[in-house]
Parts: sequence; structure tokens; C-alpha cells
Amino acid sequence: MAKSRFLNIRLAGVASAVPDNICGIDNDVAAFGEKILKTQSSVGVKNRFVASSEQCTSDLCLEAAKVLLNDLNWDPNSVGALIFVTQTPDYILPATSCILQDRLHLSKDCAVFDVNMGCSGYVYGLWLGASLIASGISRVLVLVGDTITKVVSSLDASAATLIGDAGTATALEFGEHSSPCYFELGTDGAGAENLIVPGGSFRIPHSVETAKVFSDKSGNKRSAENLYMDGFEVFDFASREVPGLVERILAQANTSIDILDGVIFHQANMLILQYLGKKLGIPPAKLLVTMEKYGNTSSASIPLTITDIFSGQNIVNDVKLLLVGFGAGYSWGGVILNADPDIILPKLIKLKGDSKKHA
Repeated sequence: MAKSRFLNIRLAGVASAVPDNICGIDNDVAAFGEKILKTQSSVGVKNRFVASSEQCTSDLCLEAAKVLLNDLNWDPNSVGALIFVTQTPDYILPATSCILQDRLHLSKDCAVFDVNMGCSGYVYGLWLGASLIASGISRVLVLVGDTITKVVSSLDASAATLIGDAGTATALEFGEHSSPCYFELGTDGAGAENLIVPGGSFRIPHSVETAKVFSDKSGNKRSAENLYMDGFEVFDFASREVPGLVERILAQANTSIDILDGVIFHQANMLILQYLGKKLGIPPAKLLVTMEKYGNTSSASIPLTITDIFSGQNIVNDVKLLLVGFGAGYSWGGVILNADPDIILPKLIKLKGDSKKHA
């Protein structure tokens, strides 16, 4: 396992943006019938926000970043690096981070790059950002999000009623007196086929065949160009890897669940979250969950939960959090960090679905 301990990394702020188009249980019943209510009660989703055909992940992350930079009073020229973590970029090329650098009016001296990661992507993004600050860059923007609904079949009841869209921005900077943060990351690519969009890729190019709709082994209707998720295999992976990850990172940080103020897992579904909470003995008050409001928003789910839970709160003392992402790859990552009392946590932004396309 890749383990890291960083000093002097300050989490300066987090902001999140969701589309203004909300889909609720009534929409799901209209599409799939009353039978979907039983499924929804177990996965724990009541509402999801869905991007318009013109909205990309970058539009959501851009809005979150603009609000965050303004609230922090950061000069855009002071940002030394921008990391864009997503599995739904604007284009095959160029890197969407380059476009975001221009749209945010960051310095031409700013280093930018894309990272193709899903549900573990936020922790990976924080790790990369912390690494850059440790190397001498004073301020880093980590933009993380996905519009996975664009690759979900509207006929696939298991995915279409679970997945939502969101974009987030996290500001990291050098902080001389900041508490240490602890990371652990891991990968098992043998599970890649269980959470994948196989068709329309370089490996399996778009064709008439890849676009054909069929019923998969679970009876869900989709094409090879839509998201495929083997729920049983993903649950088995999470139950196998995540508890050990949590125990190891707690040991690395020499702390315990009792000392933490909150635990935020990737919001995969309520079945997984409840299992992990019970397995690890996490009190319900410390297991922070926003599944019912937003669904599974892939890489955005952890920062989206941070903004939802802590926005508007009068934080007096440092907030010690354990953040754990896991999913496509398979990949996983955890971090224990402190959020300062003066962290900027603006309310969620709802972005209208008329974002202009940018070349």
C-alpha cells in the first residue's frame, strides 16, 4: 500500500456545484414503475441532480472554483497548480484542465493536468495536491467531479436511479502550523471489468454493435457504451478492502474512530455505507451520509458531502475527518486530515443548464 504523511498542508476551503435539474422518486416511478420503490429504499436515494446536454463536469467545477477563489480572496495568479479529477472530461484532447486554467484566468505559469479517476478520485486528488505543496508550490486547486449520467442508460433501472452529477473545488495551501495529514492508497486492476464503460473507447471503438441496447445478466437494459456496474462484485470488493484500509490509516495516524469528528465514505449506496459503518463500529452520528439528497456522484461525493454537512455551521475547533474513496479501477484511498475552524465552506451552488460550450 502507498502510505504518505504530509506536514504543513492546509485545507483552505471546499465548494460544490450541482445542476439545477433535479430528478426525484416520482421521476423514477414514472420511468420504471412502482417496483422501483423497493430498490430505492435499499440504496437510499430520494433525489439526484442531472446535468443538461450542454453541461459538462468542467462547468460545474468552474462555478465552484470561482466562488471559492472569491470567498478566499485568492488572487488567481497565486495558484501554482490545478488538478482536474474526472472520468467525464470535455474532450478526448486537449486536457480539460488546460481549458479550466484559461476560464479561471490563472497564471500561464500554473501547472495543470487531468487525472482519470472515479470514486477514489477525491482522495487521490488531495494526495497529489499535498505532494505538490510538499514540493514547493504554495497553492493548489483540486477540481473534482463527474457527469456520469451522460453514460448511464435511461433504461437501466439500477444505474439510472442511483447516479447523480456534481462538480467541486478544493483549495489547498502551505500552512506552517497545520496538523499532519495521513494518506493510504491502493489498486487492484483485476476488478476493472466490474465497473466500466467498455464501448466507444480506443479498445472497443464506437460502432453500430456497441450502440445496440441489450439486457445484461442482471436484466438491465443498456448498450456497451453505457456504464456497467456489477453491484455484487463491487459490494464484495468494498467489504473486502475498505475495513482494512480504515484500520491501517487509523493506526498510521495513531488515532481512533472515537477521536474523529466525522467519517465520510464515497457515497456508493446505503447498503455499502451501513455495512461499513457497522463493521467498523462507527457511531451513526459520525457516519456522514448525503445519499438521499444527491445519489452516487462518483468522484464528487466526498467533497459534496463535506459542503452539505458543514456549510453554515459555526466551527469553533478543528474538525478531524476520515475520508475514504473506493470504486472503479478497482482503486481506493483514505486520508485523515484536519479542517481549520476558519475553513470556507460555502453553500451548494445550483447551476442552470445553459452553460456555453467552450472550444
